[in-house]
Amino acid sequence: MVKSTKERALATNRRARYDYAIGETFEAGIALLGSEIKSAREGRMTIAEGYVYIKNGEAWLENAHIPHYPPAGIYGQHEPTRARKLLLKKKQLAHLQDQAHRDGQTIIPLKVYIKNRVAKLLIGVGKGKRQIDRRNTIKERDAKREIDRAIRQRMQ
Repeated sequence: MVKSTKERALATNRRARYDYAIGETFEAGIALLGSEIKSAREGRMTIAEGYVYIKNGEAWLENAHIPHYPPAGIYGQHEPTRARKLLLKKKQLAHLQDQAHRDGQTIIPLKVYIKNRVAKLLIGVGKGKRQIDRRNTIKERDAKREIDRAIRQRMQ
């Protein structure tokens, strides 16, 4: 059977790149229950309030919300905001732990997607932006939008 490299985004954290200056990114697997992956594949997952922490040499995704999957019945359900284990290599875990203990660095979930029929989480190591940095981000985005608009009008 030929493996497909097609990726399908299930949830994105659009606010993360606005609130944080993202440096490195890593791809991690997520250990999900059956009802969780079925609910996530329907696109009902949110990671906006989620965060990643490392405890006892393991990475955990906390506060990501995956709602109940109604066809699973009342007994086959999961807790919507439970901690979910992230699957990373030991070198990646050590590097992430080293990065997370630096000044103001944190590990942020950026995107959940399906890759080769497996749920993956894109996490980034970032530093929180101050208010002035956020304003500059908005100004740069607006300036780029204006330039693109002018180029498109010029081409017509």
